[in-house]
Amino acid sequence: MIKSFSIHIETSNMLERILTNLREHSHETFTSLYVRNYRLYYIGQIISTSGTFMQSVAQAWLVLKLTNSGTALGITTALQYVPILFLGPYGGVIADRFSKRKILYLTQSISGILALILGALVATNLVEVWMVYVLAFGLGMVNVFDNPARQTFYIELVGPDNLRNAVTLYSTLVNLARVIGPALAALLIAVLGLAPCFIINGFSYAAVVIMLGMMRTDELLVTPPAPRAKGQVVEGFKYVFSTPVLGSTLLIMAIIGTLTYEFQVSLPLIAQFTFNGDASSYALLTASMGFGAAVGGVFFASRKGIRFSKVVSASFLFGLTVLAAAFMPSLLLTGLVMVAVGISSINFSSLGNSILQLESSPQMRGRVMSFWSIAFLGSTTIGGPIVGWFSGVAGARWGLALGGLAALIAAALGAITLRKIPTGETAVAEEEKPV
Repeated sequence: MIKSFSIHIETSNMLERILTNLREHSHETFTSLYVRNYRLYYIGQIISTSGTFMQSVAQAWLVLKLTNSGTALGITTALQYVPILFLGPYGGVIADRFSKRKILYLTQSISGILALILGALVATNLVEVWMVYVLAFGLGMVNVFDNPARQTFYIELVGPDNLRNAVTLYSTLVNLARVIGPALAALLIAVLGLAPCFIINGFSYAAVVIMLGMMRTDELLVTPPAPRAKGQVVEGFKYVFSTPVLGSTLLIMAIIGTLTYEFQVSLPLIAQFTFNGDASSYALLTASMGFGAAVGGVFFASRKGIRFSKVVSASFLFGLTVLAAAFMPSLLLTGLVMVAVGISSINFSSLGNSILQLESSPQMRGRVMSFWSIAFLGSTTIGGPIVGWFSGVAGARWGLALGGLAALIAAALGAITLRKIPTGETAVAEEEKPV
């Protein structure tokens, strides 16, 4: 009897400890969501980003329907990002000079209008591939200013201590949207056709605008604007190249952004030409990656300490998982491995994003993050057509495998660079700057 009672007490204590640990971990994982302004922004972005991925699937299928060409798909993707490649630093300067919140009001509204125009063209059967090109380019012009403003808005919402958590949770959101958006797209395309995907996405941007309007401005940790001066773009380049951690992180991201993050080109080609699938097959692969990233995001959100060495190892793991996905024998197995791709992807991207923001001075942060946008998105201008062409010549599997090899090469270059950086400079936040 006494022994049984003791076992009961010990079991109760153990359960209590487990519950306490779970509560503490949960608070650390979702700490940024306790901030009202970030929570509002998060809600708006869940709606809008789901619409964005819904349009991404619909746009890819629209281009393939109009042209049946992987190269045309690559061109569409490239046109959407070519403005970022060439004008990205100017977007960073604007983000440093003006209110991020006001910039987002404007960019989100214009993005919605562009989506509605494409939806109307598809609904009236007037759409031609050159129109898709023009609207993709227009969205790219908007993103020149939207991306650096959005990336640097996180720190104004939650402060530097919670930046790593906010970035990871946002990345988790993006990848949840990667699950929700394609699933909705597959359903809508099957039942109603392509047009509703664009129209619904157009209206989804209103959610972000409304949430921006509901924020308490007195709770924003606004970065003082940089004064207008000549040579600010050149100043940004000099700043990045004189800071080894920033320059090396951006180099790794540029390689991976050019050839690895071309899933909007490689995955629809694998779905259609390797597995003889349709829009739902592409949606499965995209959603699987999004699911993996969402799971990984929840796990990584509470992790503290950021080192450049972690960026290098994350790049290596990313490359391995992409290579594995490229040679799976069936659609189902490819989808399962894409879950692992999603986990490694969010690990890499959130580490890189956070290390850049925390290593940057507040007055330069907009320009630094504009270079991140160039490396992450603008590089697609170069990589999109390359992956599309290479897939057409060597096969869709090798188009995806090319990205895996690129990530491994980037990791190798990062490892070489790591030896040249003093140990103290590779750690951004361990004790002094918890995130």
